[in-house]
Amino acid sequence: MNELRRNFLFGSLAATVLPRHALAEPVYGTGIIGVGNRGTSLLKTIVADPNARVTAVCDIKPDRLDRAASIASRDNPKTYNDYRKLLEDKSVEAVFISAPCDLHVEMAIAALRAGKHIYCEKPLGITAKSIRDVLRAAKGTNTVFMVGHQRRSDTQLRQVIAKIHEGIAGKVIMMKAQRHSSGDFAHDGQSADWLFDASRSGDVIVENAVHNLDVCNWAARNRPDQAAGFGGTLLYVNDPPGRTITDGYTLSYDYANGVKLSFTQVAFHPSSLPFGGQQTHIYCTEGVVDVESATFHPRGRQSKPVVLAEEINENRERNHIGMFYDCIRRGTKPETDITQGAVAALTSIMGREAYKQKRVVTWKELGVEI
Repeated sequence: MNELRRNFLFGSLAATVLPRHALAEPVYGTGIIGVGNRGTSLLKTIVADPNARVTAVCDIKPDRLDRAASIASRDNPKTYNDYRKLLEDKSVEAVFISAPCDLHVEMAIAALRAGKHIYCEKPLGITAKSIRDVLRAAKGTNTVFMVGHQRRSDTQLRQVIAKIHEGIAGKVIMMKAQRHSSGDFAHDGQSADWLFDASRSGDVIVENAVHNLDVCNWAARNRPDQAAGFGGTLLYVNDPPGRTITDGYTLSYDYANGVKLSFTQVAFHPSSLPFGGQQTHIYCTEGVVDVESATFHPRGRQSKPVVLAEEINENRERNHIGMFYDCIRRGTKPETDITQGAVAALTSIMGREAYKQKRVVTWKELGVEI
C-alpha cells in the first residue's frame, strides 16, 4: 500500500472537519431507505440540513413510514414501500441507506446504477463477497459514496488522532480497545426482528463494534493482516429465542505495519463496575494515549498526564451529514468513502470469522483487493 493511498485510507488529515458552505444553496433532493431507530435519527438531521430537501422516504412498515412522512412534512415527501421505486424517483439526487445490514450492499449497488449520491450506514456489508461486489459496482462511477462512520467527524477525536499521527507519544506499537455494555440489545426493540440474526446483522462485531475497530485502524494508519480469538453466546443463550449473535468475545489483531491490537466486546459488564463502556488505549514508544479522555500519559514515573483536546459540545452526526452534502457540492471524495468503509467492515468480518472458526484468519483469504 503506497503512502498516498495509506494517508487517504487512514486519515492523515485528521485535525479538522470540512467547513460547511455558508449559503443554503444548492439544495439536493434527498431520499431515505429505512426509517427505524437509526433512520429516524438520520432523517431528523437531514431535515435540519440547509442543503437538503427530503423528497422521498421508504420503509416496509407502515407505522414507520407515516412517522417519517410526519417528520419531513415540511418537504411533503413521497412515500414508498419498495426501495426500487424510490431509486426511480427523479427528484431523488442523494439517497441515505439505513435498512438492516444485510440489505446495504444490494441497495447500494442499485443506487449506484441509478446514478444517486449515496450515504450508506455502517457496516458497508456483512460478508467479504458482498463488499467485493459493491466495490466492483462502484468502480468508475463519479457520484459521492459516503459510509456512516460518524466517529471520524468528532472534532475532539480528530484532534487526538492528529496528535498521535504527529508523534506526540512516539511510534504506535500496540492498542487495547473494548466495547462493553451493561445489558443486551432490547429484545422487544424495533430492530429485534433482524438484529439478533447474525445472517442479517453480521453479528455484533460487524453491526456494532465496527465503529471501534475503525478508530483503531485510523490510529494505526493501517489495517490488520490477521486475527485470532474466541467468543460465543455466553450469557444470553437462545435469548431471545432463535438468537444467533454473540454476546462476548476476545480478539487479537496483527497489523500489516506490526502494530498489535487486543479487542473485547461483552453485553454483561455491570454498570457499577468501573472501566466499562467504550475504551481505546493507544500504546506508543513514549507513553499511552487514552483516546476517550483525550489524554496522553507519558511513560516517565514523574510525568504528568497531558490533555490533548478539550471536550467539544457538538453533533457529530450533523457534522458527518454536512460533510456528505459538501462533497456533493464540491465534487470531492469524503474521507469515509467506500474504500474506508470496506476496510472497516472487512476488519470486523475477519475478527468474526476468527472467533467463529476458532483459528487464525488472514486478510488475504477474504479475497478483496483494496
